[in-house]
Amino acid sequence: MSDTTPMTGKTRILLADDHALVRRGVRLILDSEPDLAVVGEAGDGAEAIELARERRPDLAILDIAMPRLTGLQAARELSRLQPDLRILILTMYDNEQYFFEALRAGANGYVLKSVADRDLVEACRAAMRDEPFLYPGAIRALIRDYLERAGRGESPPERPITDREEEVLKLIAEGHSAKEIAGMLHISVKTVERHRANLLQKLGLRDRLQLTRYAIRAGLIEP
Repeated sequence: MSDTTPMTGKTRILLADDHALVRRGVRLILDSEPDLAVVGEAGDGAEAIELARERRPDLAILDIAMPRLTGLQAARELSRLQPDLRILILTMYDNEQYFFEALRAGANGYVLKSVADRDLVEACRAAMRDEPFLYPGAIRALIRDYLERAGRGESPPERPITDREEEVLKLIAEGHSAKEIAGMLHISVKTVERHRANLLQKLGLRDRLQLTRYAIRAGLIEP
């Protein structure tokens, strides 16, 4: 999915919040920007998923506390259904637990409603650049979490993949087929496929696109 639509050049946004007044205010903020356009509004998480299937937005902005499905539940489902969709959580809750859950659900950022007029547009643009957006309290939470782990003597997590798996990952991300990788590494196609399956399982990823994104973040290939 591209960052923008060919016709308008604008980022297409799906907005989900169970309060119509909140949606109206957020829409005013977003639609006033030349590069952003709200293409759908949902009143709960389930409706957000249905609209995302129909409208194919580039970015979803989800409130956490919604009926039927919460924003976090919707984020997890949307990440599975549309891996290219960027997701922002918009919430009144300055809450570390919600923040970490949002990251685990696949959100690109976490924006507080109290400062949405200041932060939301910047967060949208950051998400479309595949950059995280965190409010200052969230950054402090991440630092505190790291320091607490260090204080308990917990070592950083071990490198999750082997050297051979890293070689296979890099070649997958560069677009090579299993047969091509087998020839380049002098291994069987079946072994390449086993390495790929191991990579997906170890890294908690679903497909080649997500493997490629991981390879870019890990510095294995250029974006």
